[in-house]
Amino acid sequence: MPDICPVPQVPLSVVIITFNEEANIGRCLAALAGVADEVLVVDSFSTDRTLEICREHGARVVQNAFAGYVEQKNFATAQARYDHVLQLDADEVLTEELRQSIRQATADWQHAAYSLARLTNYCGSWVRHGGWYPDRKLRLYDRRRGRWTGLLLHEKYEVDAGQTTGQLRGDALHYSYHSIAQHVAQLNKFTSITAREQALRGKTRVGLFHLLLKPWWKFVHGYFFRLGFLDGFAGLSIATISALGVFLKFAKLKTRTENAPA
Repeated sequence: MPDICPVPQVPLSVVIITFNEEANIGRCLAALAGVADEVLVVDSFSTDRTLEICREHGARVVQNAFAGYVEQKNFATAQARYDHVLQLDADEVLTEELRQSIRQATADWQHAAYSLARLTNYCGSWVRHGGWYPDRKLRLYDRRRGRWTGLLLHEKYEVDAGQTTGQLRGDALHYSYHSIAQHVAQLNKFTSITAREQALRGKTRVGLFHLLLKPWWKFVHGYFFRLGFLDGFAGLSIATISALGVFLKFAKLKTRTENAPA
């Protein structure tokens, strides 16, 4: 019988974009041992200890001015040494089950990209309902077979037409908001970006349906239909603030459109 040569494990670059992530980045990097052949951090000129912590963990650091999430993630992907890339955010940590699943995927690569599930920690509580779990994202990919897409916000990785995707086992632990104030502040920032994005897409019509019924449905859908109430206070906070976010998005779009110069 002829000898059967095993398929070699593909080398993997882990890429992370950062800005002032000293509270998170060390925890993220510590979980990459035994998974990454290269760790690349693309930083948009942090002013805290982010770069120092990255170098302490042996990461390669490239600095690049932030022009948008899509642009920064495509830039980071292009800077990687290897074609097979795992993209993480600084506030995400691989569990052991996910680490093993990634190693299995790189040992027997079958798809253009693989999705992972995220389990979010919200103000100290793990959130498993309300639409926040499993929150699957395409994060492990062959960069030759797809790209990051989007406008100003809500970036996502898309594979080329005809390509297939798979699923990884295990969770990425997502340490999101540590306080209600932080959640509200981020919401205010992101709803402004989303309103601008909607305007660029030409979606400028805003009525009472958008300002009253859509926020109400957002709360009901998340808190009741998606079982957010099972997450206790965290579930109530998420459903309420999410509903507020829908209102703010459309209110900002309305004022932006009405105040635009003729």
